[in-house]
Amino acid sequence: MKNKLLLGSFLCLAGIISGSPSLLAITPNEGFFDRWALTIPDGRAGWLEVTKEDGYYDASVLWGSGSVLPVDSVIFPNNNTLIVMRSRAVPRKDANGEVVRTQRFTDTIRARVVGDTLELTVTQLNRNGLGVQRHEFTGTRTPPLPLRPDLANAKFSKPITLFDGTNIDQWRLLHRDDVNGWSVADGILSNNPVQKEGQPRIHYGNLRTKDSFEDFNLKLEVMVPEKGNSGIYLRGIYEIQVADTYGKPLDSHHMGGIYSRVAPAVMAEKPAGEWQTYDITLIDRHMTVVLNGNKIHDNVPLEGCTGGALWSDQLKPGPIYLQGDHTQASYKNIVLTPVIN
Repeated sequence: MKNKLLLGSFLCLAGIISGSPSLLAITPNEGFFDRWALTIPDGRAGWLEVTKEDGYYDASVLWGSGSVLPVDSVIFPNNNTLIVMRSRAVPRKDANGEVVRTQRFTDTIRARVVGDTLELTVTQLNRNGLGVQRHEFTGTRTPPLPLRPDLANAKFSKPITLFDGTNIDQWRLLHRDDVNGWSVADGILSNNPVQKEGQPRIHYGNLRTKDSFEDFNLKLEVMVPEKGNSGIYLRGIYEIQVADTYGKPLDSHHMGGIYSRVAPAVMAEKPAGEWQTYDITLIDRHMTVVLNGNKIHDNVPLEGCTGGALWSDQLKPGPIYLQGDHTQASYKNIVLTPVIN
């Protein structure tokens, strides 16, 4: 009887090896390995890049707000299915709103590629730990990045003064139901998002231009107080960080960073409370940034949107928007000069 069991086990194993070649010879669809512009289930912008290198598979993801982050794992159960696991922090707060415990929940994203479209399903644990939610959403393959533009030959049309120090007629709140913390005085556009101690947090609005733009040069001056935090969004999808990070190491989350994507090449930030100048050129999905007279980004490629983007489509014209839901910040002399295609 024992010999029969051993023989049966051997034959079963041999059958798996010989009859199920997919277990040993999975060859993922090459179409997966690209950058994908996502519209995640709640309608916000997302981004996914799937890569392979030295026999390993990896991915990075942007889920609405925050940063582009590496995923926990990438699995190909068969040639035409991708499974991505990403974890997220779920803070537990006491009655005073203080975080007393942070748990990590894992989301499972399952995808298949159909031409230039990614069809995805995400399974998420509910924040209270009871049950799961399952949502379908889509992604679109990002067109290949153009070559670095020759800025010396770029042609520009007439400058457009977006803020002349007198009014914000060319601007509106990004979401009309948000609280407005923006005002104009003494030639300065200021945001003052006052929060009352012991009261529920007030969500103040971001300020966007009424018009949308394609490629352009943008010049402005900005000032933040100590611990200040704001941001300048180009075409509504690329954030240039504005923050009090003077003296801190170069980082994509600090002043001048293309948020969570590209750190400044050199330190050029002034201390809080001083006016600082930005000179930003966006052409063909490449960005050049001069901060306080120092070039901190030199025609760097933009692989995808940043957290807080209005959408993930990199080819769509969009507004300039100024982040107003964090701290005080002041702007002046905002001038945009469109590129002539």
